[in-house]
Amino acid sequence: MTSSTQIQLASRPAGWPVPENFRTAVVELPPLAPGEVRVANEFLSVDPYMRGRMNDVKSYVPPYALGEAMTGGAVGRVLESAADGLAAGDVVVHQLGWRDIAQGPAAGFRKVAELPGVPLSAYLGVLGMTALTAWVGLLEIAHLKKGETVFVSGAAGAVGSMVGQIARLKGAGRVVGSAGSAEKVQLLTDKYGFDAAFNYKDGDVKGQLAAAAPGGIDVYFDNVGGEHLEAALAAFNRGGRAALCGAISQYNATEPAAGPRNMANLITRSLTLQGFTVGNYAQHFPAFATQMGDWLAAGDVVFDETVVDGLDHTVDAFLSMLAGGNTGKMVVRL
Repeated sequence: MTSSTQIQLASRPAGWPVPENFRTAVVELPPLAPGEVRVANEFLSVDPYMRGRMNDVKSYVPPYALGEAMTGGAVGRVLESAADGLAAGDVVVHQLGWRDIAQGPAAGFRKVAELPGVPLSAYLGVLGMTALTAWVGLLEIAHLKKGETVFVSGAAGAVGSMVGQIARLKGAGRVVGSAGSAEKVQLLTDKYGFDAAFNYKDGDVKGQLAAAAPGGIDVYFDNVGGEHLEAALAAFNRGGRAALCGAISQYNATEPAAGPRNMANLITRSLTLQGFTVGNYAQHFPAFATQMGDWLAAGDVVFDETVVDGLDHTVDAFLSMLAGGNTGKMVVRL
C-alpha cells in the first residue's frame, strides 16, 4: 500500500484562520484503477481564494468539507500510471494539492513540459492560473485599450505583479500599483515596470492614488476591495472599468464590511464594475499560454516566488500569504 500525507480542514475559522483549524492525516491509497495516475507532488500553491472555501457558505465552488483534505493547485511527477497518455516521470499540473502523493483519474492531470531554466513551480504562477487570472481580468473583463491608465491593488502579489506587466506589454499609457511595504513599492517600479506605486499602509489611499495618477484612471484591477475600491471609484475617468478579482482586505472580517461611500460615481461617470472567477474563462488558456510563454522566453516578463519548504509548513505558508508575507507567488516545495 502507498500512503499519502494530507492536510485536512479540522474546523471552520471565525475571522483569521489559526493552525488549529487544520490537521495532518496519513491516508492509505487504494491500488490504481484503470485510467488513474499516482503523482508525487513537488510544489503546492496557496492562494487567497482558499480562505473563502473554508467557510460553509454558497459560492462559485463548494466549500471545503470538514475532515477532508484541502485542495489546490499543484505540480508533480507521475509515479505510476494506469492511463493512456501519461507515463511514469511525466510532469503534470492538477488540483490535488495540500498532500505529498495525489491519486485520481488521469483527466484531472495535465501534462506539461520541463522548460530549461524555469522551475516547475512556474506552472502555478506565471505559466498557470495566477497569470491567466491577470490576463483574463485585464483583457477580457476590463478590456484594456492602448494608452489607458491602469491601477492595480495588491500589485506585488502573485496576480497583481502579472497584471502590471501585461498592462505594460499591451500598451497601457500609465500603470500604478499599491503594495504593503516600501520594499514592495520599490520592486513594482524597479523590476515590474510600474510607472508609479505607493504603500497603502501609509494611509490615505485615495490621496496617494490621486497623486500617482493625476490624470485619473481608466482601468482598475481589484485584489483588495474596501478602501482601495473606494479610492478607485474616486479616481475613475468617464467610462472606466474595474475587474473585481478579490477582496483580501475583507476575507477574515467578522463583521460585514462597509461598502464604498461613492457608488454614485458608477452612474455619473458611466463606470462598469464586473466580478469574475478565472474558472469560467478557461477557453482563453491556449492564447494566454502561447503569448506568456513567448514573453517569458524573451525576458519581457519576470516573476518572483516566495518558497516555503515542507508539507508540514503548508499552513504556515497559507497564513503568511493571507497576511501579505509573500512577494509574487507563494508556493510550498516538497
